[in-house]
Amino acid sequence: MKIIATNKNASFEYFIEEKYEAGIVLQGNEIKSLRLGNVNMNDSFCFLREGEVCVKNMHIALYEKSDGFSTRDTRRDRKLLLHNHEIAKIAGKINRQGYTLVPLKLYFKDSLVKIEVALCRGKHTYDKKQTIAERDTKRAVEREIKNAGF
Repeated sequence: MKIIATNKNASFEYFIEEKYEAGIVLQGNEIKSLRLGNVNMNDSFCFLREGEVCVKNMHIALYEKSDGFSTRDTRRDRKLLLHNHEIAKIAGKINRQGYTLVPLKLYFKDSLVKIEVALCRGKHTYDKKQTIAERDTKRAVEREIKNAGF
């Protein structure tokens, strides 16, 4: 499994509850661009439309060696491939309980491109401050261990 891109901002902004692995519908030049790592998924999010899950605002740069006719929108909506029972479960939680579906990482599994999405609850500002404080103490402990020579 080769990781192409991760959404580092998601773990800071949300409490991650459940994770799902989904396929993603792409075009040929987008695959080649992904192999070069030209993707940004920091502002991306998922939504439900007519019984389908789509990812919005994920930027895949144009492949520089592609022809001039393939100048498509780099931030277009891309369909995610999930089982119907997974879509029904996600739809129920999003509609009733206030969850959000957020993409976490994009990776190659064998020769296929997969995306990991998660059902998340939003954090409040005091939760974010607590996350920052925990991260700072963890860094300080690691620094002390390194300096002590263990």
